[in-house]
Amino acid sequence: MDKALQTMIANMPEKTGKALEEWIRILNAQSFSKHSEAVNFLKTKHKVTHGFANTIVALSKEDDSSEDDLITEQYKGKEALLPIYKKLIVYIKTLGKDVKISPKKGSVSIIRKKQFILIKPATKTRIDLGFKLKDKALTKRLENSGPFGSMCTHRVQLTDASEIDKELKAWIKEAYTKSV
Repeated sequence: MDKALQTMIANMPEKTGKALEEWIRILNAQSFSKHSEAVNFLKTKHKVTHGFANTIVALSKEDDSSEDDLITEQYKGKEALLPIYKKLIVYIKTLGKDVKISPKKGSVSIIRKKQFILIKPATKTRIDLGFKLKDKALTKRLENSGPFGSMCTHRVQLTDASEIDKELKAWIKEAYTKSV
């Protein structure tokens, strides 16, 4: 969180009459389909300035989705892929305490100092596992990054948990090692 945002949150009780957590509870009691509706609600009903209203609404949305919710959403209709995802995560967690698992809306970034793996349920039957492995030769299995573009250098397509074998684990470990 940048310093300006931290300052804004710290000043919120004095400038708006309520702390961020209180504003989020107020917003969660309502139902808005658009960001602008929630901003206008805070501005008109609670006399919050535009800058604070916009910040409150944006931060309330971040609070909406827990990591588990993001994973559940990613694998909705693709539940058959969850055993693959879970087996990957179990292995990835053994690499070190400095590994951060960061779910997003459509994928999960695996980060050390920078992202080194990206897990994406690509279809109902396949997970695409993206790697950052600069200067690594392509193989039949370790393909060009494909749809990942510049986010990754390589990709492996997984359709079964049994494909998380020694070879794949070695590539994951290599990507982890190079991510310092």
